[in-house]
Amino acid sequence: QVRLAESGGGLVQAGESLRLSCAASGSIFSITAVNWYRQAPGKQRELVAGLTDGGDTNYAASVKGRFTVSRDNAKKMAFLQMNSLKPEDTAVYSCHVILWLGPYDTPRQFWGQGTQVTVSS
Repeated sequence: QVRLAESGGGLVQAGESLRLSCAASGSIFSITAVNWYRQAPGKQRELVAGLTDGGDTNYAASVKGRFTVSRDNAKKMAFLQMNSLKPEDTAVYSCHVILWLGPYDTPRQFWGQGTQVTVSS
């Protein structure tokens, strides 16, 4: 069974930094893509950052230049480094992973449970 465990959320002041981690466990053959989403109260979930196995990245315009997504394939982990945080970054952040359970499997997607990030002004 595949599980994603997130950590690193918390309460910080505007201008500070946080690093979110997403650890995948279980029998995983390969991870194709890692995405970070966030959902603020009363708002729709939005894609914050994504990273493919080929190294291509994409970022929401609101975080470009401040957030960096990365991964450690050997440890089956993904990270979201968040710098210069703003109050509008306050949300529940979730990792989303597309992976293969075996070489002949079809791509499957999994979600983490989410971690709260609160940025005070």
